[in-house]
Amino acid sequence: MMKFLIILFSIISLNVFSQDINTRKKHFLTEKGVALSGFDALTYFQGKPQKGKKEYSYTQEGIIYQFSSASNLETFKKNPSKYEPQYGGWCAYAMGSKGEKVEVDPETYKIVNGKLYLFYHTFFSNTLTDWNKDEANLKAKADINWEKIIKK
Repeated sequence: MMKFLIILFSIISLNVFSQDINTRKKHFLTEKGVALSGFDALTYFQGKPQKGKKEYSYTQEGIIYQFSSASNLETFKKNPSKYEPQYGGWCAYAMGSKGEKVEVDPETYKIVNGKLYLFYHTFFSNTLTDWNKDEANLKAKADINWEKIIKK
């Protein structure tokens, strides 16, 4: 009986884990399968986003990240949730204002309380500016909206 329960629990755990991976793949912003348009997640926290390299790629729960160095890759592996972008890498302002997944300019970002937020930015529009005007309210709404999206 105990052996049966262990096997059943293992099957259920694997199924839940694969659903989480599929949810992440479905809802995270990737470009050609890579998060952050290929930028190294750690370099945002170092103050200067840089492109990663294919030879320093790592898959975190179904999402591929690239890093500019082996050191950054190893640091990410130790605590991925610290460095992954919020809202799957979609525009934080759009997530807060409309609950929509809007693409971003990977070089328009802000670190808030140790978390990475990305924003849409073109010649005529910079949503980071709008975010800064009402950050607390928009962040609270974005958190709620993102939870709704990933539970679909």
